[in-house]
Formats: sequence, C-alpha cells, structure tokens
Amino acid sequence: MTAAETTTSGAAAGAAALGVELADAPRDGISSVVFSNASKSVLAVTSWDKTVSLYDVAENQTLARYSHKAAVLDAAFAGARDVVYSGGLDLTLKSFDLASKNEKALGSHDEAISSVEYSKETGVIMTGGWDRTVRLWDDRTPSVHIGTFAQPERVYSMSTTQNKLVVAMAARAIYVYDLRNLSEPEQRRESSLKFMTRKVACIPSGEGFATSSIEGRVAVDYFDKSAEAQAKNYSFKCHRQVVDGVDTIYPVNALAYHPVHGTFASGGSDGVVCMWDGFNKKRIKQYPRYPTSISALAFNADGTRLAVASSYAFEEGAREHAADAVFVRAPADAEVRPKAPARK
Repeated sequence: MTAAETTTSGAAAGAAALGVELADAPRDGISSVVFSNASKSVLAVTSWDKTVSLYDVAENQTLARYSHKAAVLDAAFAGARDVVYSGGLDLTLKSFDLASKNEKALGSHDEAISSVEYSKETGVIMTGGWDRTVRLWDDRTPSVHIGTFAQPERVYSMSTTQNKLVVAMAARAIYVYDLRNLSEPEQRRESSLKFMTRKVACIPSGEGFATSSIEGRVAVDYFDKSAEAQAKNYSFKCHRQVVDGVDTIYPVNALAYHPVHGTFASGGSDGVVCMWDGFNKKRIKQYPRYPTSISALAFNADGTRLAVASSYAFEEGAREHAADAVFVRAPADAEVRPKAPARK
C-alpha cells in the first residue's frame, strides 16, 4: 500500500468512526436535531438557513424540506404521527405533516421561539420564547392556542417527561411544572451551575433532569424535594482540554438521554461527544472528535441511533470552520448501558 493509499484509508476509517454523514445537509448552523416518535429513522434538522429538513436516516435521503422566514431554533414531533412543529427567529410556530406535505402556521410569540416540546401525556405542543412566556398549542382544537404562561426570564431550553415540564431560563432560573396545572410552578430553582444554562434534558424515568452550562459542566438534579433525594444532586466538569499548556473550557451545548437505559450523551464545543451513567457518576464512552462544535444531539425512540450535529456555534467569533454536518451513529449496547449493576 502506498503512502497516499494509507492516508486515504486512515481518513476513511476516521470518518467511519464518526457515524454515517447525512447527504444534503443544511447550509448554515444546525440548531437542533430531533427524531420522530412514530418512526425510528425519520429525523428533523433545524437550521439558521431558515429551513427544517426531514431525513430518512436509514436510507440517507431527504424526505422533505420547508422554510421559515428566519432562522429556525427548535422542533418537536407529535406522538404517533410524523408531524413536526418548529419555531425560531420569525416568532412563528409552524406544523408540517410529512405524509400530506401540508404546512401550517399555528400562531406566534412576541419574540423568538427558542424551545419546542411535545407532551405525549397531554398531546399538546409547548413552546418557550425570549418573550418570557411558555405557550401551549393543540391543533386538534379550533382555537389551536390554548394557554400562555408568563415566566420571569427568557426561556433558553425546555424538556418534558411524564407530567413534568422543566423550563431553563436566563439568570440561571429553572422552573419545574406539573403539566396538569401550569398556573404555578411546582418548584422554583436556581441552577446549581454558576454560569449560563445551555441545555436541559429530563431523565426518562421521571426522577429528575440534567442541565449543562457554558462553563464545561453538567449538573444532575432530582425532583424529589426530600433532604435525602436532594443530597444526591451533583455536578461535574467535562468538555475540557489542555491546549498549549492552558486548561481550555468549552460550552456544553447538547444533552440527550437514552430512552431505554437512562444514560445520557453530552456534546461540547470541543467537538466531543461523551456517554455518561448519571446514576453511578461514571463516563461510559468518549467518541472520536468531530470536525467542529457539537450543537445538538438526539436519540431515536428505541435508542438504536444517535444523531450528532457537528456545527460551529461561533463561540470564538467569525473564523474558518468545518462545514455543518449531521452524523448518525448506531451505538453498541455496551456504549449506552450503565457500567454498574442496576440500582435496587
């Protein structure tokens, strides 16, 4: 084998280690990736190029693409249907039915929509915005918009599990709601992380949630307010490297829980994705570095696929960077299963 062949072979092996790269990626920064609840292979990708792209990741093909009037920041799928809901800087919540290709504008916020969530328990869509509101939507009803709930700060990220909704906001504010009564939060918390929250993700079992910050840390917190349960809350350092002798700290932009095992993935601006056993406080796996920052992560419904958005988030301002891309991994069970025996 020649030197050139060796180099080519090594590059191909390195690319393969990252997963399958989706063809026809968005042309600008990738803000979110989300799998359908109805299909294990349908993925929606939102982008600063004003589009929402839907892919069949098993076939690596684009199924559909629709547009907003400005950057799209987040999306969520409805329960048993391939219907995606999206919002962003144009203030508008849209729905798109993949089967019929029907696209509708459902309503709007007064400022950007930063987070979109779907609750399988209630069947409603929830949006959080920079206008300091959480709004509820149900397109099965004539009015569609069914509630607006004021928040103390701009909403940065939301996550839901069972009947809980966690809203992470500016000024490190975190509110926990019971979806059956959004008039008042069940809990008002201040983040245990000292710097701005980037992402929140609920534990699938309903026990609590994880948050990440711009300062290379992740925290795991439990809903149970008893002293015993709260004593289990903790945070840890991650996504840090020594660069030219300097300890360099990177924002943790993405969190995603495995739907079966309850472990979670984190993605940082260092281009690294790690798998964590949050209950036993152990790192399970660190994947090879991606071309640029990890901006978003998502597992599919059975946890057999992990979508990874490699997309520069302009942490260092305008500079040359790798092209935006989405990779899809098929993690081995050992990479996502807790290391220690299940808790009794």
